[in-house]
Amino acid sequence: MLTHIHGAKCIGIDAVEVTVEIDIDRGIGIHLVGLADVAVKESLLRTTTALEALGFRIPGKKIVINLAPADLRKNGSGYDLPIAVGIIAASEQRHLPRAEQFILMGELGLDGSVRPIPGALPFAEMARQTGFEGIILPVESALEAAEFKEMQVYGVEGLGDVVRILEGVEDCQDMLIWNTQRYRKVHRARLAEPRYEPGVDFADIIGQEGAKRGVEIAAAGGHNIIMVGAPGSGKSSLAKALAGILPPMTKEEALVTSKIYSVAGKGSPQDGLIRRRPFRAPHYSASMAALVGGGGGDNILPGEVSLAHGGVLFIDELGQMPKSVIEALRGPIEDRSVCISRLKAKMEFPSSFMLVAASNPCPCGYYGEGDRCTCTPSQRQSYLSKLSGPIMDRIDLHVWMHPVPADRIMNAQKAESSEAVAARVLKARIAQKHRFAPDATATNAEMNLKQIERFCPLSESCRTALEGLMTKMGFSMRAYYRIIKVARTIADLEGASDIRPAHLLEAASYRFLDRRNLYEMIK
Repeated sequence: MLTHIHGAKCIGIDAVEVTVEIDIDRGIGIHLVGLADVAVKESLLRTTTALEALGFRIPGKKIVINLAPADLRKNGSGYDLPIAVGIIAASEQRHLPRAEQFILMGELGLDGSVRPIPGALPFAEMARQTGFEGIILPVESALEAAEFKEMQVYGVEGLGDVVRILEGVEDCQDMLIWNTQRYRKVHRARLAEPRYEPGVDFADIIGQEGAKRGVEIAAAGGHNIIMVGAPGSGKSSLAKALAGILPPMTKEEALVTSKIYSVAGKGSPQDGLIRRRPFRAPHYSASMAALVGGGGGDNILPGEVSLAHGGVLFIDELGQMPKSVIEALRGPIEDRSVCISRLKAKMEFPSSFMLVAASNPCPCGYYGEGDRCTCTPSQRQSYLSKLSGPIMDRIDLHVWMHPVPADRIMNAQKAESSEAVAARVLKARIAQKHRFAPDATATNAEMNLKQIERFCPLSESCRTALEGLMTKMGFSMRAYYRIIKVARTIADLEGASDIRPAHLLEAASYRFLDRRNLYEMIK
């Protein structure tokens, strides 16, 4: 008897349907075809052992299992469940009339239990879009898909639960993920969580008003920012404080970010989508594959630039990172996506993030702080040379930070809180949302050239001021457009409808790393 069971496979952050065809006929042996990798081939032994543990028999006939389409490579252990259900249905040990109405994915234990698998959220989205009645997943994986309440999302503990659902005889409402004990437990825990408090509040940071202003502008427009300064000047603290002033994610942003984490096997431990903007802080020794993503064969996973989608990618000590790894950021920053190519596969992942970088000005870290620097001119030049050129063109704001004097620390007064700054940032983001309503653009930093011409018209006085800045500072054409984007954000923070010369001058002041003779300028 020929049986069709439906599974799925992730390609990037989207899923495609995989049909598991099982035919039992005269002959001997179990044959698996359909371009399966080693993990899928090993599933046969796991599946047969699990079936026998639950009292099912393995037919003493020829069993042919085909994973269609046959030209698409299948990987992972998630096909255990559809293969096991297919063998039960094809051997007519159970009548499963609902088997073709669901997407089934899950890894089987030898005792018939079902273990979680990556990619549950894209699988559920595909099931909804293609018109399936629902999806059956392990409980831990089904929690990721709890947002899709318009279809049936079952969370099961074992193969026996799957058979009960597909037989359609018993009432299995208790296995819908929203009715499970696990869902109620994590849902109560989420509701009981205190309101998110940032690890570092702006009020806790003494001084650094200029740097705080730059961080506020960066958060308001989604701009990339680099902070350069001596050790102890507060670069890392400001980066952590920035995460607390970002506006909440929209449902669309939360869905894309959650799908990335689901594919990477880092899905939300709570119910539904990831709601908090990610803050990723890889060490400066991270490899290129860890940063932009990679893997072998079809098993390509997203890297830090994708895991930071919709949030912040913080790289401390950027000057210590290998130049080849720094340059690998150029593409994701500009395109807001990353394409990873291998001999047998090619994957594209979203990577729209805010780059927040911190660096010392020289190897010893104290250049510009009196006579404390012990580096030679050539050492200073080579250290910041990693941060010059095209990569700096793509960073909108450059902030130089000096350590706060001791007397100011002792006599410090309470500064403005993150809550007050976040309110201004949210107001600016709302203005941008209305501005870009017909388009997919979310922030000023994402504007393309046509949008800049449309939404950032410059008056004659603005053109004159910007022309003088370009000539005097030697800015590149990319820097020219980024100055306009930052000026648009500054205008949004002030509630101004048009860009004024003062906005352009402030925006240009945040590009000191583009200026000629940098070290002579900061002496």
